[in-house]
Amino acid sequence: MFPKRCLRGLGCTAVLVSVVCGSASAQLSLPDANLTRSVSGQFLVTGDRQGSPLATAPAVATNADFVQIEPALLAVSAERIKHTLWRTLGVDATAPWRGKIFLVLHPAGSLDEDVTVLSEHFADGWEYRVALPDVLPRARFLRALTSVTLLEFANRGAGVRPAEIPAWLIDGLSQSLLATGTVAVVLSSPGKAVNGVWASWTDTNQRGLDPLADVRRVLRDHPALTFEQLSWPTEAQVSGADDGVYRASAQLFVSDLLKLNDGPAHLRVMLQAAPDYLNWQMAFQTAFHADFAQPLDVEKWWSLQAISFVANSPGPAWTPAVSREKLDQILSVAVDFRAVSNALPVPAEVSLQAVIRNFDSARQTAILQTKLQDLELAQLRMAPPLDYLAAGYRAALADYLGQRRDVVPTPPSGRQSWAAAPSKVGANDTLVKLDTLDAQRRAVESSIKPDIWRP
Repeated sequence: MFPKRCLRGLGCTAVLVSVVCGSASAQLSLPDANLTRSVSGQFLVTGDRQGSPLATAPAVATNADFVQIEPALLAVSAERIKHTLWRTLGVDATAPWRGKIFLVLHPAGSLDEDVTVLSEHFADGWEYRVALPDVLPRARFLRALTSVTLLEFANRGAGVRPAEIPAWLIDGLSQSLLATGTVAVVLSSPGKAVNGVWASWTDTNQRGLDPLADVRRVLRDHPALTFEQLSWPTEAQVSGADDGVYRASAQLFVSDLLKLNDGPAHLRVMLQAAPDYLNWQMAFQTAFHADFAQPLDVEKWWSLQAISFVANSPGPAWTPAVSREKLDQILSVAVDFRAVSNALPVPAEVSLQAVIRNFDSARQTAILQTKLQDLELAQLRMAPPLDYLAAGYRAALADYLGQRRDVVPTPPSGRQSWAAAPSKVGANDTLVKLDTLDAQRRAVESSIKPDIWRP
């Protein structure tokens, strides 16, 4: 049996109140004045027109880790967060929601205020009230919205007893939101004063890079938490004061659960079954029984997953689309082109073949040596089969430069192999190799779809 304990509300204070009323209209409702409704009507936002003076403080205005919230932007962010979570868990986004979520903004009195989540039961279902400051850390904001969104989904079929959501699921999913390019779901106020000058801020996040990059960085220096430790985090752990070990462990744990056969479906079952049990552990065991027959099996599986993750983490991996972009960048050479001798130079890009054909020996060597190093660094982070192509380009350039290589690229089945040459290879042979590689690269790249985030 899983141990039974009370889960504390950390980072955002969870207050669960069960009140049976004649109708679901009275206590959590807000006046229509200054009320903003989200597009689905599920999120209702109200807030003080006078924002917190902390919004213009240098610690906030110059720090992208903080978000300044306004009612209209909050309504949009809440919907985007919900749809992103549903996409991750495979929830039917067209299914009707059951509980209204009231988001109540107040001027922040400090930069470390908690977010309070109130769940209240009425005769016809549950409603939720989230009281949050208008300036707060981005991670805390996402944690609060993730928490109440999961709670509403879990309580759709609940009676008077609400669902208990494990902290690791809330933090694992909210940390994924921070890491996977969906930071765009958080819309901060468009202007912040910096030294008396109002500036527009735009959050950008390069998509396609490994969403577990920060997890790799943290877990290289710290051991991952056990499943038991993930189940009962301390306040310091949830706040990130443990060097981010809890957050990194939770994100990896949830990521690995989602990779199991029917992982998203099992998590949905766990959430839906949660109101039927006194604790989330029993709901978890019921949902994942096919994967973990006994509670100890979870701990064993997770221990192996954590060890394997750290042992096989040479660096942040790129998606196929990003790998294609990076390889294209490495294989092109920026030059200044003049149509005639007295014309102004125009920036242009040429191929490695053009460098070999047209540049003098000293300039060739400098450029190709740099490209050789770039390919070596990028190869381990590229997605297959572009990693193999990068190794082929490395072989061709190394042979041309007369640099014997100890590692020969291992080709995929049915592909050509290149062996390291004992001495410098001539220009003509190198050009043929590069042309062959270019043809293979074009065939591979034509099948790669771009990384596109769809709300």
